[in-house]
Amino acid sequence: MMATVRNPAVAGMFYPAKATELETMVGRYLGAAGVGGPVPKAIIAPHAGFIYSGAVAASAYARLAPARDTVTRVILLGPAHRVAVTGLALPSVDSLATPLGDVPVDKQAITMIVDLPQVKVMDAVHESEHSLEVHLPFLQTILAEFSLVPLAVGQASPNDVGEVLERLWGGPETLIVVSSDLSHYHDYDTARRLDSATSRAIEQLRPEDIQYDHACGRVPINGLLHVARKRGMSATTIDLRNSGDTAGPRDQVVGYGAYAFEEPS
Repeated sequence: MMATVRNPAVAGMFYPAKATELETMVGRYLGAAGVGGPVPKAIIAPHAGFIYSGAVAASAYARLAPARDTVTRVILLGPAHRVAVTGLALPSVDSLATPLGDVPVDKQAITMIVDLPQVKVMDAVHESEHSLEVHLPFLQTILAEFSLVPLAVGQASPNDVGEVLERLWGGPETLIVVSSDLSHYHDYDTARRLDSATSRAIEQLRPEDIQYDHACGRVPINGLLHVARKRGMSATTIDLRNSGDTAGPRDQVVGYGAYAFEEPS
């Protein structure tokens, strides 16, 4: 059987389509981020075009540098922007491609969740979705060899998402990445106020405090917070900015935050 590949949908738009340019850009963001703090079990990072949110995303990914050879499985959850779905959607493909190469889908891990009623296989949800794709170049740069469980999340409860995370939790070999931007299209000062409140809710592991329009990835975020609270984890804000700080005007901005989650020692 031929291996099937999900080709990039936003290369050349959200990030460079040429491998050398992409490597240089991601390397520059990671280099500027510096390394510090313990290796997180889970991160939340944004998914806009790299000129807008790349530096913020890199601040979370840089924390993973010491785990380059430890992390071999990544559970990647992001909101479904283009095709409506109830629950969490997996693709049927064998790998996801970027200009930096192919990332294998972890078929073994998928067998651990595919019996859950909220999990389905829907390629249409993944075909043009950017929320997962834009994280792959960072993962490909910061980690050595890894496989991926790509989940596009639609309408689901924190419990629905949490149940999937619990089954896939694993040990230090498993990293959880939630893809989300924060508030959308407010003026600069309003966005800063809203995004600060969302950051507090994340740090306090309070999914009930994150409103509908405060984060496009609130459904996977709330699932992670639900599990983090049960497991006694701590959450830290690493970076919090918006497009008015990075590469855009200040009358209508999109917020970006980077967060690290650690398990109790």
